[in-house]
Amino acid sequence: MEPFKVLCIGGSDTSGGAGIQADLKAVSASCCWGLSVVTAVTAQNTKGVSGIYPISPAFVGRQMDAVLQDIGADALKTGMLPTSEIVQVVAKNIKKYKMTKVVVDPVMIAKGGKTLMPNKTRTALVNNLLPLAFAVTPNIPEAEILAKMKIKSLADMKKAAVKIHSLGVKNVLIKGGHLQDKKQSNVIDILYDGSYYEFSAPRINSRDTHGTGCTYASALAAGIAKGQSIVDAAWQAKIMITAAIENALSLGKGYGSVNVFGKNILNK
Repeated sequence: MEPFKVLCIGGSDTSGGAGIQADLKAVSASCCWGLSVVTAVTAQNTKGVSGIYPISPAFVGRQMDAVLQDIGADALKTGMLPTSEIVQVVAKNIKKYKMTKVVVDPVMIAKGGKTLMPNKTRTALVNNLLPLAFAVTPNIPEAEILAKMKIKSLADMKKAAVKIHSLGVKNVLIKGGHLQDKKQSNVIDILYDGSYYEFSAPRINSRDTHGTGCTYASALAAGIAKGQSIVDAAWQAKIMITAAIENALSLGKGYGSVNVFGKNILNK
């Protein structure tokens, strides 16, 4: 019997904490088989991104063809898409291979603040990729860009979710970790599919949160690949990312990385 397969499309992270490396760890921890298409190689560590080298759009397409013509995938997750041409190639192949279980993590800004998606690429994402997405998983800053509004409260998150939903996405999952609301002791994520769902967990005060977005979206894609409903998949992803932050690794001199394998990865 074959395992459920998740194709992860995104950038490579030399620190191993985010990007394709985080995707594959989250998919493995979700008991699925991870496949990968690399859109960019980066030079980065816990202190930030010092360089990005995009892969040619044609070769991104060739990677997708190689995987999907032979092995196939039960779900597909996109992360860092550095150019509009790459967005268009990915969207074209999603249509070509009739992929419907598509999770888009709109990676726009790195943990250290470096912009990862120029305006032209954002436009391509909204026009070409979001209408093909089963789910999109923006954090607060990304949701503000997509919804073209400021988000200062839970009510604002709900308004933004409706606006993003109108772009053609079936399910909008806005992550609340960046919300600066002193009235809330928990981190609440909002899912909107025409109705609202809330996913709440205690806020963990940690600076070691590198890879949270990639991990969350990949875990969500794994749940969808296994046939879970969007609500059940979101709950499982929320549980995984909360535990991964609790068990984060303080690597290097900057932002450490979340850890989906818990204490099993420690050898001390």
